[in-house]
Amino acid sequence: MSSTQSERLRGLLEPLVSSQGLDLEEIAVDAVGRKRVLRVVVDSDTGADLDRIADVSRALSAKLDETDAMGSGEYTLEVGTPGAERPLTEHRHYVRATGRLVSFRLTAGDELVARILRTDDDGLDLEVPGVKGRKPTARRLAFDEIDRARVQVEFNRKDDKSAAQDANDTNDTNDEPEEEA
Repeated sequence: MSSTQSERLRGLLEPLVSSQGLDLEEIAVDAVGRKRVLRVVVDSDTGADLDRIADVSRALSAKLDETDAMGSGEYTLEVGTPGAERPLTEHRHYVRATGRLVSFRLTAGDELVARILRTDDDGLDLEVPGVKGRKPTARRLAFDEIDRARVQVEFNRKDDKSAAQDANDTNDTNDEPEEEA
């Protein structure tokens, strides 16, 4: 996709995406055989559920149908979210990744995996996991030290709600005597 077409599509679609309470993260036009696929990636601070994706997809489709932004050839519109292992490229991405484990490639060439604790205008407060039984350590990372960053998928991590529920479950006491069967 040419930068002119990309800029034109972004200018056309971004206001519609914003009106739905979402951010336009990415636009890509790919050739698939004889057809083209317009992929639009959206997100928000609270995430984007299927209903919101469907609403924005209908709005984008209607807008594209009334313009010639995609030309006269056939195309398919695909609207989705960035996915679990999304790259972090904007300040808002780091804010949304607070609490998540992130793999960093630093401008100095080092690699770092850490959990984002807090994001401000200058950088990140991180928790670097301890190695071999050691306690985690705190680290400050400025944005200009980051070359690339990508959220990591964690299969065994409990969210705060389930961890709190587990703590409540183990602390519950039942004052009534148990009946024997």
